[in-house]
Amino acid sequence: MTKAPEENTPFPQELIWLKRLVIILAGVMIAGFLVLIATLVIRLRESTPVFPETLSLPKGATPLSITRAADWIAVVTTENEILILSADGQSLLQTLKID
Repeated sequence: MTKAPEENTPFPQELIWLKRLVIILAGVMIAGFLVLIATLVIRLRESTPVFPETLSLPKGATPLSITRAADWIAVVTTENEILILSADGQSLLQTLKID
C-alpha cells in the first residue's frame, strides 16, 4: 500500500513561484479589461456632431460626401466641387473647383 502524503509537506519553490506568476497575470488581465471597458464607456458617451435637416445646395449639385466642422459644413459634389456652407447649412460661403 502507498503511504498518504503528509498534510504539512511544503510546496516546491518552483511551484510557489508559478502560483505567484499566475496570480499576477490574472490581476493584470482584470485591470486591462477594466481599462478597456472604461475607455469604451468614455468614447461612446461623446456626442456626435449635429447636422442640419436640410442643406441649401446650388441647383444641379449632387452631394458625394459631407464633412462637419465647428462653424461650417463642406460638401463634395459629383461635379468635382467643394461647397463650403454655413453651420446651419443654409448659406453658401465658398465654392472650390477641383481640377
